[in-house]
Amino acid sequence: MDFLVWLISSLGLAFWNFGYAITHPGLWLDWSNGESLMRFIYYGGSKEFLFVVIAAFLVNTAIGIWSNRYMWLWVRGLEGFANGVGRFAAWAGLLMVLQQIVIVFVQRIFAASQMSFGMGTAATFDISWWSEELKLYNAIIVVLCVAYTFVQGGHVRVDLLYAPASFRTKRVIDMLGSLLFMMPFALLTWMYSWYFLWRNLVTPKVSASDTLERMLMKARALRWNVETIGFSPNGFNAYFLFKILLVTFSAMVFLQAVSFFYRSYLEWREGPASDGKYLDRDTLGPGEEAYEGTH
Repeated sequence: MDFLVWLISSLGLAFWNFGYAITHPGLWLDWSNGESLMRFIYYGGSKEFLFVVIAAFLVNTAIGIWSNRYMWLWVRGLEGFANGVGRFAAWAGLLMVLQQIVIVFVQRIFAASQMSFGMGTAATFDISWWSEELKLYNAIIVVLCVAYTFVQGGHVRVDLLYAPASFRTKRVIDMLGSLLFMMPFALLTWMYSWYFLWRNLVTPKVSASDTLERMLMKARALRWNVETIGFSPNGFNAYFLFKILLVTFSAMVFLQAVSFFYRSYLEWREGPASDGKYLDRDTLGPGEEAYEGTH
């Protein structure tokens, strides 16, 4: 009973917290003020923010159950966002290959120790810096293309129980998978990666165990301290970008989980005729089938 009261009160407070945040943006968006930045950091990984997200999902879902058209708009918007980001990020694969070719030529044929890229003011770094920076391209592809690959049906899955199930049973399994696995995983990853990121951007160090009062006390000595330490003396030294990508990854997985839950519900409700409705999948060319992942 106590848990139920706490849950209902937390969801109720979420609406007040959201309204207060958007009507007082200076309290958490004015990063020239140390206390404002600390509030942003604290609430970004707090249970208050968690319940705001849950409340927003519940409200949107309730409206979507009342209006299928509204829910389809969310599906199309979220899947379009995933496809757009993924198709753009996929070009990092080409950049990775081209940069590796240039590195081999410069290092093995011209025996140079540095490389410069850019127009006007060029970025000049040691060869080892450019070599280690290739990992960033790989991370971009993995992180920003994960939702896109999901929309395209490209993830490997085991269908021992799923494949023989009926259409509506599959949609129920998909809805449960979104609610019980994808969303909790994304939220848990966000909570851990959020403070992992900020511990490498500001000092004094912040922690998930810090209360808001303690963090506001730390704001007196707050300053930016962006991580610039590499694994080697002349190696890639912007590893904070990987931590930003980790936060981005959790956000995109959560949004895709919402989209997949909505699509599964709508297809369950409307029947087999809605299978793949509005689904934008890539094709190999005219007359070719849309790409399907390994099942």
